[in-house]
Amino acid sequence: IRMNVAKSAYRVFSANSSAACTELAKKITERLGVELGKSVVFQESNRETRVDVKESVRGQTIFIIQTIPRDVNTAIMELLVMAYALKTSCAKNIIGVIPYFPYSKQCKMRKRGSIVCKLLASMLAKAGLTHIITMDLHQKEIQGFFSFPVDNLRASPFLIQYIQEEIPDYRNAIIVAKSPAAAKRAQSYAERLRLGLAVIHGEAQCSESDMADGRHSPPCVRNTTGHTGLELPCKQQAPFPGIELPIMMAKEKPPITVVGDVGGRIAIIVDDIIDDVGDFVAAAEILKERGAYKIYIMATHGLLSADAPRLIEESAIDEVVVTNTVPHEVQKLQCPKIKTVDVSMILAEAIRRIHNGESMAYLFRNITVDD
Repeated sequence: IRMNVAKSAYRVFSANSSAACTELAKKITERLGVELGKSVVFQESNRETRVDVKESVRGQTIFIIQTIPRDVNTAIMELLVMAYALKTSCAKNIIGVIPYFPYSKQCKMRKRGSIVCKLLASMLAKAGLTHIITMDLHQKEIQGFFSFPVDNLRASPFLIQYIQEEIPDYRNAIIVAKSPAAAKRAQSYAERLRLGLAVIHGEAQCSESDMADGRHSPPCVRNTTGHTGLELPCKQQAPFPGIELPIMMAKEKPPITVVGDVGGRIAIIVDDIIDDVGDFVAAAEILKERGAYKIYIMATHGLLSADAPRLIEESAIDEVVVTNTVPHEVQKLQCPKIKTVDVSMILAEAIRRIHNGESMAYLFRNITVDD
């Protein structure tokens, strides 16, 4: 007997408990022409996270949209509990739509720290996620932390379109990297816009102190044993004969330098995250000193923590353009210089293509490896 098996349905849920964070989810579902799944996410009086799914999800593909507000850890817990609730309700596939992936800056080993991003990837897999859609990961290598597929979408086409349509005389602009680490991303923008490139080198170097982490202690070397046969503690050990380790030269910050001519130009600083704006404000002042007459900042994720809106308002920066991957309506009220670009279109299209089993390549057309 032949049976016609219809393609399994899909549902879209939001795992956020705050109303401001569900705005992006509402825009995505409007574009998809579906209703947001019925669920309740809330914090109990003791701050425990509780999730109640109010409809059947058995055998369905579920997309969980989770935008990350200032309370990062609560949002992560909401996502984990929601994913686990769907897993235990027999959902077929659980796909996380996490436009800004939290803890993405903690993706490298620092002294005696840990790679928290890897830990979070393992937790999401354990909770039941089978796929993730995200946008502009801080480092592309983060995709390797996951045991399931990751689609790392790009916001650059939307930001480039904003430059072309909203910045008058953008042909007289120059793309600026505020540090050598951001030079590849800036080069990608410059090549697609057919503009010049400048790099700020100097003060924006990493300022972490190396003095108290044990690197300056002498090496622990072989000791001489006494008549008891017991080894002396490491500090009392004598060095290997004839062995000298090479002297490591201490790092020195070079004087601030702008590589490239910004005089009489519009300076457009590009980056993936704008959070602590101190580096951006300092870069804007330097560019003003070097003759730039307008300064724009383009970034995918506008975290804009602490006093960022006030510092931007008081700075030489003319405009900060970010996407709506992170809610920042409060910051916009505090600082009119902050503008928003909507990226719900590409997230909705990614959901549609994944559900229909279509290729994602179209969403990455004209995207360079370094973008």
